[in-house]
Amino acid sequence: MTADRPAPDRRALITGATAGIGAAFAHRLAADGWDLVLVARDVTRLDATAAELTGRYGHRVESVPADLSTDDGCALVERRLTTGDPVHLLVNNAGTSLNRPFLRSSVADEARLLRLNVHAVLRLTLAALGPMTERRDGAVINVSSVAGFGPVMPGSTYPASKAWVTSFTESVGQSVRPLGVRVMALCPGYTRTGYHERNGIDLSGMPRWAWLRADDVVAEALRDLRKGKVVSVPDWKYKLAVAGLRHAPRRLLRGATRDRRGRVDPAGE
Repeated sequence: MTADRPAPDRRALITGATAGIGAAFAHRLAADGWDLVLVARDVTRLDATAAELTGRYGHRVESVPADLSTDDGCALVERRLTTGDPVHLLVNNAGTSLNRPFLRSSVADEARLLRLNVHAVLRLTLAALGPMTERRDGAVINVSSVAGFGPVMPGSTYPASKAWVTSFTESVGQSVRPLGVRVMALCPGYTRTGYHERNGIDLSGMPRWAWLRADDVVAEALRDLRKGKVVSVPDWKYKLAVAGLRHAPRRLLRGATRDRRGRVDPAGE
């Protein structure tokens, strides 16, 4: 598998690469000797991240500005995955959530969430797997969430989108494994990334022990990829949480996901 190859000629494409888990993947892989292709919407931040990584690690870093919630943005990244120097690892990290319940949402906002969290993951995974299966070498990491294992955010479509990512990854991962390619869903819990603040989600009441570091999430993800896991859930407490979400009665989950004032705390990366 590509994560075990010697340093030369390894290249990873990372979406949502300028912040949070995507940035942590970029720094870790660059430190490990990978060349990078970074994808994000914000051109200024994207170029600054590429310059920082090149200056710090000395490896080739390409920038691809693209909004993956659009057809044009997806098509641009698809072309990079299928042409030019080969990409050995795709990290589908870009995603979003809506800080409002479904009944107060809009069709436009919900469609954008699905296009970014679901449609883009499908398109880029399919584009990457063609060359990878031909070479019989490569890997895809789709960043999902612990939230996808149960209705932990009543009224939100975010968990449903992440449930799709995990299920899709498990299905595709089984089909390409005999062809020498690995596909893995990374399902973190609450991770300090700046994601919640950017989306106006107040999690100030969350205990400190519930939070994960993005660098630790990435390190465990890469270990699990080398082990051949199809689903990676970083940290023992979230492994226990996933077991509970999979097997606990739904009525217990409905009570556990609300605080004393009836508000819902979202789990997310």
